Amino acid sequence: MHFHETPLAGAFAIDLDEKPDARGFFARSFCAAEFKAHGLTTVIVQSNLSFNHLRGTLRGMHYQSEPATEAKLVRCLRGAIYDVIVDMRPASLTYLQHFGIELNEANRRMLYVPEMFAHGYQALTDGAEVSYQVSAFYAPECERGLRHDDPGLGIVWPIPVTAISEKDTAWPLIASKTGK
Repeated sequence: MHFHETPLAGAFAIDLDEKPDARGFFARSFCAAEFKAHGLTTVIVQSNLSFNHLRGTLRGMHYQSEPATEAKLVRCLRGAIYDVIVDMRPASLTYLQHFGIELNEANRRMLYVPEMFAHGYQALTDGAEVSYQVSAFYAPECERGLRHDDPGLGIVWPIPVTAISEKDTAWPLIASKTGK
């Protein structure tokens, strides 16, 4: 695997190191030793799959607070998504900054999302399917979120949002959380 640091400390875009042959290719998509060598969480306790009927569907921005913080390893298996993360670590130099990247079935790129980062994505194609592994079990009492359209974050989504859950439109604005 090839690990590429993002502008947000601890978050990485990861490309496969494909070993081609006449049958196709082989590539490792997770290796605890390689993740550990980059200082990344190596525990995976859940594997989730998300399917999106329509282009423009937005899921997020979600994270879990203490004591159930979770790291994620996200990959788009079918179609394409625009994946966004926001640093929610108050002591971080990149607190409340965001980073976005396209993940799609052709580039097979993955995004490593550290603990205390909000995460969300927008389907860029009909039928986008996303797989993500997480390092902690889902804990509803620790679930937190950000609005995808929060002016305090300034995230620019590539296409208009056509579908989003009621819960995801109801998260409070950053200004109400931080007092800014």
